[in-house]
Amino acid sequence: MRRPARIYQRSNTLAALRADENFLVTTLQDVFNAFYEQAATLLGIGAEPKQLTFFQISLRGIIVFLFTLIVVRLGKKRSLAEKTAFDAVLIVILASVLARAINGSGPFFATLGGGLVMVLLHRLMGWLACRWHAFGILIKGRPDVIVQDGQIIWDEMRRNHVSEHDLEEDLRSQAETDNLKDIRTARVERSGSISFIKKR
Repeated sequence: MRRPARIYQRSNTLAALRADENFLVTTLQDVFNAFYEQAATLLGIGAEPKQLTFFQISLRGIIVFLFTLIVVRLGKKRSLAEKTAFDAVLIVILASVLARAINGSGPFFATLGGGLVMVLLHRLMGWLACRWHAFGILIKGRPDVIVQDGQIIWDEMRRNHVSEHDLEEDLRSQAETDNLKDIRTARVERSGSISFIKKR
């Protein structure tokens, strides 16, 4: 006779736990819905871009700024240095995508999510490029020698669209010399800048 009583007590306890769980889920859904409605009002979510107020655009700008700061910190410091076209592409696309969240031309939260995906993709490709040299060359390119032992390699100069005047300018500013004979090697690096190694 005791076993049915225990089973009955257990079933009551389970029913009470399920009721508490349902209450908690319902309460959390209500809180989330209330928060979302308040945020939607403050941010002008669902409104046409021309209907956004100064306050809504300013608030969007603050949120996008903080979000971008956090997301870019997930990437590498070199991304902001625009070392290669691969890094510059991230900056251009990220700026273009996140601008849509501020001016209301794209859905706010989805646009932020798209920006996060771009940064994560950039980081993944950078990770692959560090570990797979051929892939790194594919997405970042390779340096080209344009001067060897003081002699200009004109084919490489033309291929990289570097004029003699460009070379002379960088020679003065980077190598601090006017004489090309002082240079052992000059390269157009993957970033597009010209580096010089002087003769000893």
